[in-house]
Amino acid sequence: MHPFRKAVEADDHAAVEALLAEEVVFTSPVAFKPYRGKAITAAIIRGVSRVFTDFRYVREITGDDGRDHALVFTAKVGDKEINGCDFLHMDEEGRIDDFVVMVRPLSAAMALSKAMGAQFDRIAREAAEAGQAG
Repeated sequence: MHPFRKAVEADDHAAVEALLAEEVVFTSPVAFKPYRGKAITAAIIRGVSRVFTDFRYVREITGDDGRDHALVFTAKVGDKEINGCDFLHMDEEGRIDDFVVMVRPLSAAMALSKAMGAQFDRIAREAAEAGQAG
């Protein structure tokens, strides 16, 4: 089991954050531009954990070189069922330096966008506070 999957399934946000590279690039399924940096990525992941219910990984795929991983998941956003995949790339130190999330169907992606929009002031504040502490 990939350490990121293990940390997410344990709801261990400190372990998730420790797995992120300082300059990680996070590509959201509902935002136009990627987010850059550990603080904002960790805050987004915490926000998602507040929005998703019934979250579970159902499949894990690892590339031949061991640095690329696809973690397929299911969850709910409100009453919408969502299917998605976390695509992770690991740097030379084994930290996530590229993180892309894709989700379907469109109705669930729209529900996710709305729910995360409601979280975004808190996410931005958490990221700013982490940046000041770091």
